[in-house]
Amino acid sequence: MAAEAKPEATNGSSLARLRDRLRRLYHGRSPEAVRFQAMVVLIDLVIIAFFIATPLLQNSASFLWLDYAVAVLVAADLLARLLASTDMLRLMRQPTTWVDIFILLTLLFPTALANLSFLRILRLWSLSRSGVLWRHFGSGRFLAWRETTQAVINLLTFLFVVTGFVYTFFFRQASGLAGYVDALYFTVATVTTTGFGDIVLPGIAGKLTAIVTMITGISLFVRLAQAVFRPAKVLFPCPQCGLQRHEPDAVHCKACGHILNIPDEGD
Repeated sequence: MAAEAKPEATNGSSLARLRDRLRRLYHGRSPEAVRFQAMVVLIDLVIIAFFIATPLLQNSASFLWLDYAVAVLVAADLLARLLASTDMLRLMRQPTTWVDIFILLTLLFPTALANLSFLRILRLWSLSRSGVLWRHFGSGRFLAWRETTQAVINLLTFLFVVTGFVYTFFFRQASGLAGYVDALYFTVATVTTTGFGDIVLPGIAGKLTAIVTMITGISLFVRLAQAVFRPAKVLFPCPQCGLQRHEPDAVHCKACGHILNIPDEGD
């Protein structure tokens, strides 16, 4: 019995060592972990660039090979993050994980889900919410730019999602670069409400698309303006009530009055 249980114990020990290794790489601060996390962000940026260029590449002979190669990378990253997590169920409930699973499905079934492939750019939003991206920029002068950067990324994500939607459902007959540029031009003109005339979307569906794009785009612009022009605050969780945004020179939490010990920049 002891001899039969040994392989199982060895397998369990190997899995535990693998999870511990991945946990140190994804969440650690050692030089090796920093290099690994930088590589993960770089690969993410390359994947996002591929998603943006998909309308220009989808007619090429090598597109499916690239698509499945990206699927392998996304699946490996998702599995590794699950193994590195101390609470898999909590990670599975997070919206960023749902986004990654959906993106993986569109990569594995590019033909069946072709009309939804424009939503792959949501990987950019997922990256902006990633702890890997912000872990090493969570203090000092970079902290003041985090909210602004996320507002910019939200706006860019929205622009590319709408551009992909418009291209997929209204401009696909003009395939390639010309159709995609027309879709991008319409999206930017609609979001900025600079006027129409040369490119409009036909029918009721086109008008509804323009309305939703304008309303959502304006709200994102307002959010970006608030992030840029609002007085700079620091993110420092109050030990008592958890409030995170405070004035840079705050001594007491404005919500509960607890004494704060906010470190100065460079400390």
